[in-house]
Amino acid sequence: MADTHPLRVAVIGSGPAGIYAAEALVKQADGNVLVDVFDRLPTPYGLVRYGVAPDHTSIKSIARYLQRVLEHPGVRFLGGVEFGSDVTRDDLLACYDAVIYATGAMVDRHLGVPGEDLPGSVAATDFVNWYCGHPDASGLDVDLSADEVAVIGVGNVAVDVARILAKTADELRATDVPEPVLDLLGGSGVRHIHMIGRRGPAQAKFTTKELRELGALPHTEVHIRPADLELDPASAALVESDRHVRGNVAVMRDWVGRPVEGRPRRLDLRFWLRPVEILGTDRVEGLRLERTALNAEGRVVGTGEYETLPVGMVLRSVGYQSVPLPGVPFDPRAYVVPNEAGRVLGEDGAPTPGEYVAGWLKRGPTGVIGTNKADAAETVRALLADLDGRPRERPSIEGLLEARNVRAVTYDDWLGIDAEEIELARSLSRGERVKLVGWDALRRACRPHTP
Repeated sequence: MADTHPLRVAVIGSGPAGIYAAEALVKQADGNVLVDVFDRLPTPYGLVRYGVAPDHTSIKSIARYLQRVLEHPGVRFLGGVEFGSDVTRDDLLACYDAVIYATGAMVDRHLGVPGEDLPGSVAATDFVNWYCGHPDASGLDVDLSADEVAVIGVGNVAVDVARILAKTADELRATDVPEPVLDLLGGSGVRHIHMIGRRGPAQAKFTTKELRELGALPHTEVHIRPADLELDPASAALVESDRHVRGNVAVMRDWVGRPVEGRPRRLDLRFWLRPVEILGTDRVEGLRLERTALNAEGRVVGTGEYETLPVGMVLRSVGYQSVPLPGVPFDPRAYVVPNEAGRVLGEDGAPTPGEYVAGWLKRGPTGVIGTNKADAAETVRALLADLDGRPRERPSIEGLLEARNVRAVTYDDWLGIDAEEIELARSLSRGERVKLVGWDALRRACRPHTP
């Protein structure tokens, strides 16, 4: 690898997958590499900043580790640069020896039921973006006046959404939730939250730690129906064989029969129900559900038994999926970039030279944040093994951006945002930081002297 010209690699996406890829490149190439980490946002860290729940401060501290990677002399952050418009696939392949796509999974899967597009029916990704201060969601019209709300899904994101709805503003005051969001949550009319899964408790995707947090909410009573914890043979076998499932079911069984204490909010955890229609004319007025069961093949089927919940808001959390990148191969069925050990595969099934993928865009939305580290290392091993000789001199990305009048946000620019958020928290007596709201505020903070 030693040569006059170091290896130059572009990483598209500055979330955990992208930054772990940059770290792996620096380590595996013995420092003889220059990595440019691009992001369309002026802020790095992806879902660590805009997806991890604000009250999960220990997980959000991963940003400090990722920060050290971005501060490495061989790594450069280029924010505010959108792939497909500011720079294209061909641009990057001309300017770099290799490109790693790591843009994650950015949108929710659809329920596919009537009424899904009614006002008051909100994708969990949008709601999470809103309470996490994502600039794209600063204009989201969030109406928390409904007394009853349904959260569709029983994964960790659904648990996060339900927990944020159940907490008081005082409980969230020390977090980085934007001030307007905190004000709206403080005036919330939500008193009854229904969390709904179409399968049973043994098939739920949340972790036991997240589940226990629901039971520890001081202002919310958690209820579960004893009948929902009656296990069919397949579910009983899962409980016996899987420690994680066994822990979840044990926590839920402990909730059965809890005395009613008159707390101001209530959370009902419901299973074996699937949405068939979101009801309403001008906005959400109810949710129609069908009771489900497992057939002989282990598939979920409807039983013909229905019930309606009088909810005024539905939050849909049934999984994330990636979106195609302009010009980059994409599998519309699996919602990933087709790849082999991180090598992007073209329509003929052969690797496309110089293109690689990491993270959820590579494998789908599975695993935890740390899973991306080993995943990125695998991709980088493939990239370095594929080099067919010495890196060659290429046109600079700086010249291309300048010609298009695109001014990238540097790491130092990002530190301006960082400093302003820390100062805002100090002025409000609210903790370590408070997120700035909207694109304009972020741009002003990173370039305070730009007219």
